Amino acid sequence: MKPKVEVKPGSNGSKSKYWIEEHFKYIALSTHDPENLPLVIEKGEGVWLYDVDGNKYIDFSSGISVCNLGYPTHPEIKKTVLEQLEKLAHGAGTDFFNPYQVELAKKLVSITPGEFAKKVFFSNSGTEANEAAVKLVRQATGRKIIIAFYGGFHGRTMGSLALTASKNVQKKGMFPWMPGVIHVPYPNPYRNPWHIDGYEQPLELVNRVLEFIEEYVLDKLISPEDVGAVIAEPIQGEGGYVIPPKMFFTELKKTMDKYGILFIDDEVQMGLGRTGKMFAIEHFNTAPEIMTLAKALSGGVVPIGATVFRSDLDFKQPGVHSNTFGGHALACVVALKTIEIVEKLLPRVQKLEKLFNDELRPLREKIDKVGDVRGLGLAWGVEIVFDKKSKKPDPQTRNKIIKSALEKGLVLLPCGKNSIRLIPPLVISEEEAKLGLEIFKDAVLSVAR
Repeated sequence: MKPKVEVKPGSNGSKSKYWIEEHFKYIALSTHDPENLPLVIEKGEGVWLYDVDGNKYIDFSSGISVCNLGYPTHPEIKKTVLEQLEKLAHGAGTDFFNPYQVELAKKLVSITPGEFAKKVFFSNSGTEANEAAVKLVRQATGRKIIIAFYGGFHGRTMGSLALTASKNVQKKGMFPWMPGVIHVPYPNPYRNPWHIDGYEQPLELVNRVLEFIEEYVLDKLISPEDVGAVIAEPIQGEGGYVIPPKMFFTELKKTMDKYGILFIDDEVQMGLGRTGKMFAIEHFNTAPEIMTLAKALSGGVVPIGATVFRSDLDFKQPGVHSNTFGGHALACVVALKTIEIVEKLLPRVQKLEKLFNDELRPLREKIDKVGDVRGLGLAWGVEIVFDKKSKKPDPQTRNKIIKSALEKGLVLLPCGKNSIRLIPPLVISEEEAKLGLEIFKDAVLSVAR
């Protein structure tokens, strides 16, 4: 029996409207969009979400790349949680010791790129993992400046906010944030300051970015001896699911190594199998000195963040950095089991990449409003423009497509100024993936034409 969605006409029913109204009465404004995403989730099963009005949707959002193992809880994860709750949940892992955080740290050290000794700092989220990375760099090197990229997203706390440059609303009214961050262009093949077609001329684009960093930033603006690290997402998430040319990170690393500048790899959104490899940076054959993780690390069950770093960068004395929930016993055990399951899912993700590629890329040729299609594994972005010639971003049409898809039974999320991300749970079947892609294509055709 083929999978199917079950969405009633006028799907935003009375129960949904009630809970949305109550939400805005009692909960602070965040990133909700009741006009285009009026979804009030009541429960989930596998890759399916059900709203309070009884509608059934296929999910291509994965809780912002958190629920990689689907809903509500993968059976192996559920078993792990129940067993661990009989032993210990929170044990003040930054003051006392427990074996669970040690076992998870050992696993992370063994699977992250880099043939050097590593250690791990545990926290609760991606922004905290990046804050820890900045502290490690500054205290270990004595260098205070960090280079980040336009389009990058690294969190919203006042330290990591300084690194973020994907939407100006994220910083609006918040100055001053952490000083000492310099932004440079990211090698976006479709949209960059030099108007280079990075798909046709990838090396030219990479050279322009590196030239900008060396000749303008490190020569004219700041001394390389003051720069501690460069931070980047291997694939920009919130910035639009942007994939740089394959040689970019190896060339960037060579350039940074000349000046003793460290590389922080932010894997918060792309890590844990999303791209068909455990970590997205593996597609680029580069070993960062520091890697940050969160989101999918515990399968959406318990918040956890991790900063994996070259061991000689460790904090020099107790108390320089800590937190309350880091090394949370339950979170660590769940993360270990999550990694074990994801390792088995990688061949599935690699196989489904071809399906997504074959179904999505033709849209770029057929539809004038589809400016670009890019993706790896189950991480895909579709950029919507007014027309191919101008490449002018068209966020209004993007939003209409997302709304139309929801009305047809598919849950999507926006990213960047005018892109749509398609990121289903890694447990999705081929039939379920085909259904979601058909709904997406139908929504694009019905709106963009």
